[in-house]
Amino acid sequence: MKDTNISDIPEMYAALEAKAKEIGFTMSSDLYIGTLLKTLVTSKPKANLLELGTGIGLSLSWMIAGMDSASKLTTLDNDPKLTAIAKEYFGHDQRVQIVCEDGTSWINNYRGEPFDLIFADAWPGKYSDLAAVLTMLKVGGFYVIDDMSVQPNWPEGHQEKVNQLIEDLEQRKDLHLTKMNWSTGVIIAVKKC
Repeated sequence: MKDTNISDIPEMYAALEAKAKEIGFTMSSDLYIGTLLKTLVTSKPKANLLELGTGIGLSLSWMIAGMDSASKLTTLDNDPKLTAIAKEYFGHDQRVQIVCEDGTSWINNYRGEPFDLIFADAWPGKYSDLAAVLTMLKVGGFYVIDDMSVQPNWPEGHQEKVNQLIEDLEQRKDLHLTKMNWSTGVIIAVKKC
């Protein structure tokens, strides 16, 4: 996808798009969420970052583009084919750890430092394990989710899950939320004291 309104598209983006088309992967985030992630990551120098749902690596390419040399990023997916592709493109970057593991298991076993930004683009950390993931977020850290507007690939009954997720986020007293009717429907939450 080429959009003349978006500049500074990551170098690997076109190759990753071609790879997605080649393997029939249709669940990639769009360019707009990519630009947002790059901007938010750039606002967090020396950051500890987490992406739940590596996919083909399109969002990962944007996050890496926003990172400084002292930042580190963990990206997680349970599909070995997808994590192998991500390693092919990004495995040389010492700042990036690509993990192939069940998301719920990884979340429940994580004992490291809290994160400055979490992009939850998979079921775990979004529709399940939400409370656990939000405890992993630093005060002042961003929790970002997309696909909150109706998508053509949603299974029957998914809108109810989206509605419940939004309600759960709105009821939390430790977050400030911004819900945006933009891109595929985005929510950005910031953890407060």
